[in-house]
Amino acid sequence: MQPDEKGPDIHYYMIRGGSHKSNITVWESGTVGGEYIKTYGHYHVGKLEEIYIVLQGEGIIILQERETGKDGKPIDDEIKSFKAIKVKAGDKVRIPKNTGHLAINISKTWFVTSDDSPVNLHGNSQNEIEGNVKGKDPVGMPSHADYEPFRKMRGASYYVIEKDGKPELVKNPLYKKVPEAKIE
Repeated sequence: MQPDEKGPDIHYYMIRGGSHKSNITVWESGTVGGEYIKTYGHYHVGKLEEIYIVLQGEGIIILQERETGKDGKPIDDEIKSFKAIKVKAGDKVRIPKNTGHLAINISKTWFVTSDDSPVNLHGNSQNEIEGNVKGKDPVGMPSHADYEPFRKMRGASYYVIEKDGKPELVKNPLYKKVPEAKIE
């Protein structure tokens, strides 16, 4: 929301599990310019779905789906559906295909999740996914994820800020069209 604000050097840590282990992500607590610490958002390439399991802390999972143009391509600054789901340890959230998503730590402690997203699509059970990139570096950006729309729009269609000690949604002004939203 405010890219020039100071925050921790590292906002979150990710341990990529590979084909036989889940990925683990650990978020720092706190805010940057009033906005809670979050992951980079992304859309999956192809027909990939994903499951997040919350292991510790409290957070919000953002899910958004883009409108589609007459040419069949997604429109980055027009959102068809948006959800902000409050989660705690033990909760599971399914990320549907074609849904942009990110996770946010609203705790005073670590926020820790596990997910089943593939690290490198080559050689695992996700071969049906379109856009499979063989030989992709497993420690680089995943071949199944498109981070560019969130980078260009500086986040999701709503930011999650801390107001009076509680999370609140604030519309991202770079988006032209977004549905009304609340934290579920």
